[in-house]
Amino acid sequence: MKFDIKSSYIPILDQQKAIDKLSENFLKGEKYQTLLGVTGSGKTFTAANVIQKLKKPALIISHNKTLAAQLYQEMRDFFPNNAVSYFVSYYDYYQPEAYIPSTDTYIEKDSDINDLIDRLRLEATTNILTRNDTIVVASVSCIYNIGSPKEYGNFIFEMATGMRIDRTQIIDRLISLQYERSDIGFHRSTFRVRGDVIDIFMAYKDQVVSIELDGQKISKITLQNPTSGELIESLSNFTLFPAKHNITDPANKKHVFEKIRQDLAKQEAFLKSRGKDLEAHRLHQKVTYDIEMIAEVGYIKGIENYSRYFDGRNPGDPPFSLVDHFNYKHSNDWLVFVDESHITFPQIRGMYAGDQARKQVLVDYGFRLPSAFDNRPLTFDEFQRTIPGFIAVSATPSEFELSMSGKNVVEQLVRPTGIPDPEVEVRPVKTQVTDVMVEIQKRAKLGQRTLVTTLTKVTAEDLAQYLLDKGIKAHYLHSDVKTLDRSNILDELRRGEYDALIGINLLREGLDLPEVSLVAILDADKEGFLRSEVALIQTMGRAARHVEGKVILYADRVTNSMKRAMDEVSRRRQHQIEMNKEMGITPKSISKAIREKVVDVEVLPPRIWDPLGKETTYMSLPHIDVDALTPADTKKLVKKLKTEMRFAAEDLNFELAAEIRDKIKEIEN
Repeated sequence: MKFDIKSSYIPILDQQKAIDKLSENFLKGEKYQTLLGVTGSGKTFTAANVIQKLKKPALIISHNKTLAAQLYQEMRDFFPNNAVSYFVSYYDYYQPEAYIPSTDTYIEKDSDINDLIDRLRLEATTNILTRNDTIVVASVSCIYNIGSPKEYGNFIFEMATGMRIDRTQIIDRLISLQYERSDIGFHRSTFRVRGDVIDIFMAYKDQVVSIELDGQKISKITLQNPTSGELIESLSNFTLFPAKHNITDPANKKHVFEKIRQDLAKQEAFLKSRGKDLEAHRLHQKVTYDIEMIAEVGYIKGIENYSRYFDGRNPGDPPFSLVDHFNYKHSNDWLVFVDESHITFPQIRGMYAGDQARKQVLVDYGFRLPSAFDNRPLTFDEFQRTIPGFIAVSATPSEFELSMSGKNVVEQLVRPTGIPDPEVEVRPVKTQVTDVMVEIQKRAKLGQRTLVTTLTKVTAEDLAQYLLDKGIKAHYLHSDVKTLDRSNILDELRRGEYDALIGINLLREGLDLPEVSLVAILDADKEGFLRSEVALIQTMGRAARHVEGKVILYADRVTNSMKRAMDEVSRRRQHQIEMNKEMGITPKSISKAIREKVVDVEVLPPRIWDPLGKETTYMSLPHIDVDALTPADTKKLVKKLKTEMRFAAEDLNFELAAEIRDKIKEIEN
């Protein structure tokens, strides 16, 4: 097994110490560790070097798709010769099955599966089961049920030149793997038959495996480009994996159907004993229909609700998730990194309860058997028992990971740029507005930017308007601002179209704004979530990208949270300054290009937006007068937007894809 980093960077002293300590602790058998790394210290690069040093497969968990995509791209660049995979929810749009008793409204499961993400998910599980040099970057969807790795691994088609098998047997085998025959529309997860040649467009790779037969024997196996048909490689043998995660073994169907019918009879009797005859009848119809469909085609929408039967699990047993695929192949000999652990762990902890609450209503009203409860995410305790351990990665780890890690908290406080944490100053609340206005103007004259955080959305909007009235270029930023507009506003801040941004909680994790030299926190002495120790440290970190970074806390008293946050920032700053002297580093502000917009806006006069306008994607579509569109224009517009939504998702820009999806629904309604 070999992991080989390709990078022009080499670890600085602080990073190398962290790499060595994390690796040493792992080899000693320490299960839980925390990498406490300040913003901009290169935590991802450190994680990559730990993987390379320990030569272990790794799962990296992030708390949202967008950050997971960034991590995936970074890891893919670091390890171009290794199996780096991406595993997130494959829905561009997802409406879970639900029932609202108060209005007697049943909402059928509706989803729009992203074909690319589906391929990447299948590629991830295939890589886990076939390669030792695999790294999977995943969202919290990695704790959801995807079926038994043993069953998935058993459902393979191993072929070799000289193998005795006829065409009908190959076709039957492909159908059992959930590949569909499509001699005209050849696409992913399908196969076509042309005489003695069978072409299979793999579900998990953008490649076609072609089987040539000589009578009842395989004479040739090749890999080809699906578009051009160009030969990629000739093979002596090949293993084809299934087209779906949840598949059924025909040999087990009879036993499984008997068990489902037994549970159906029990649940019908239970509902009738409660006077719910309508619900019992509804359940009988639905489950009977599902059984007939599975018997005929082997798959139905919602088959995951019967996964316990096909997996051989007992009621209440944990589902098989991506984590189980790692354990099935690599036992306990693999690594888990939890990125932004102070957010990701609580998210993992909260998944189970929400899922069960929705399904309880479906079961109570006869839409699902109780087996639906077992198609679920792992509970937090199950997750902990399933993974071999973890390395939590955060600038502000929470009490959970710190207590689990004990003495194994490894600090990485020095940035490669040498920029120390910002200076922190406390000023009175009474004059905070006039004072912050003066500070913004000072920075603006130097070409620098300011972030100001308030406690409420209304205050942020009012302050932004007040500053505008005083001739200061300012804008507010909070959760009511559309996702894509947020990106625009941040880019405009960097360009100098604004001198200050006024926000609430969005100005915390993940913002990379090198031009910001001042962070002002209004009403810092109001204890609570927005002024907790973690929130204060995260917000202060936004000024750590500029060599002249400074933080001003406006407060009439120093709260416990403020004191702890200031003490921690001061401790880090002192350490960073000392290390800079020791290593001869001169702090230098980060220089980072502003990314071009992925999409653009075009609204054509007089009132009708041209859906067949420029061949570019669109950032947002404000002020489209739907009433002014003809039915033909509306149809063209929706078609165009659906294409743009797919492009955005393929570019891993899920926020854009969601924005366009919402716009489509608005237009269609």
